[in-house]
Amino acid sequence: MSSFADAARRATTAMRALFEPTPLQLNDFLSERYGARIFLKREDLSPVRSYKIRGAFNAMSKLRASQPDQMNFVCASAGNHAQGFAYACRHFGVNGEVFMPITTPQQKIDKTRAFGGDHVKIRLTGDYFDQTLRAAQEHCAAIGAHFLSPFDDPDVIEGQASVAVEIEAEMNALPDLIILPVGGGGLSAGMTRYMTETHPDIAFRYVEPVGGASLTAALKAGKPARLTHVDTFVDGAAVAELGAHTFEVLQHVNPTHVLRAPENRICGTMLELLNVEGIVLEPAGALVLDVLDELRDEIAGKTIVCVTSGGNFDFERLPEVKERALRFAGVKKYLILRMPQRPGALKDFLALLGPDDDIARFEYLKKSARNFGSVLIGIETKHPDAFERLFREMTEGGFEHRDITDDEVLGEFLI
Repeated sequence: MSSFADAARRATTAMRALFEPTPLQLNDFLSERYGARIFLKREDLSPVRSYKIRGAFNAMSKLRASQPDQMNFVCASAGNHAQGFAYACRHFGVNGEVFMPITTPQQKIDKTRAFGGDHVKIRLTGDYFDQTLRAAQEHCAAIGAHFLSPFDDPDVIEGQASVAVEIEAEMNALPDLIILPVGGGGLSAGMTRYMTETHPDIAFRYVEPVGGASLTAALKAGKPARLTHVDTFVDGAAVAELGAHTFEVLQHVNPTHVLRAPENRICGTMLELLNVEGIVLEPAGALVLDVLDELRDEIAGKTIVCVTSGGNFDFERLPEVKERALRFAGVKKYLILRMPQRPGALKDFLALLGPDDDIARFEYLKKSARNFGSVLIGIETKHPDAFERLFREMTEGGFEHRDITDDEVLGEFLI
């Protein structure tokens, strides 16, 4: 009987008709910083700039072999799975329909259309992904098509395991530790199963965003558990519920081996890799690099592989990424300032600012009382400690203020 590892190797060989192995690169910058040999498995350099092409190709290939008359496929996705699905549809010459939320950025729609060509139709429906998914599955059942899941499918998991097969072939000495991103679990399940079967001594660490910790929730519940709220910023890993098939593989993961990366901190990691190394990563692609500081002691002197899972970053989001990174670093804050309505008050306030303090935003909101007005003010500085002095002097000078930097409700409406 064929093992999972054998099947994954066959899938990897078949993929060579579509694309070459993605590079496995020793990163000198990160290696020097952490005193380890850190390799990046660059899935952001696949033909669709993510690993999703692997699972889509393998699942579609196997279904076509077993059901050659099946020419119609459907998927629901607002990102990387849609692009991998579209690429595979064109390769196999089948008909694909991609359901996307109405709010999907035009850039992602255009790229999906470019990869699929005449073989793919795009349907925009639903304000939220759950609505989109439901519409896709209903349509799929109505026309007798095959629904291709982004992660909860044994053939998709098998296809994603090809990343591990390539790592095995590309390294002279296998790594001590592999760090994997987790969304729905397809990549992490495939790679974990393959390496556990072939090289059980290799350790794993799993990383998910704080606002989409579906693996943590599943391990705690002992089964896939639906999150009540998901922060969609790390869109490539913002999954409300781990897959049943993926949990079957990952259910034995030690919960202490699952790390959670704050969304705003990920932004700083993305900017550093862009500015220092010229590597463009999407939020989900930067997950594994974001936790290296937490693992510093554990990885010192060892060989580490980090899977950078995707590079589909829309540069229109760059201002938001910079903003989030500054706020996490503590060098940018937003305040509601109660400004006295008297001549010279603004000048007195400005005199409190230090040489490295800069006003990034200043907006009168309303006159809250006869002698005072409310002002939204954003301040950037070079060192987080500068705010302690500024806030103290503002209080002593009679400038009442409220820090709303981390207030999600007010931030949504004002910032």
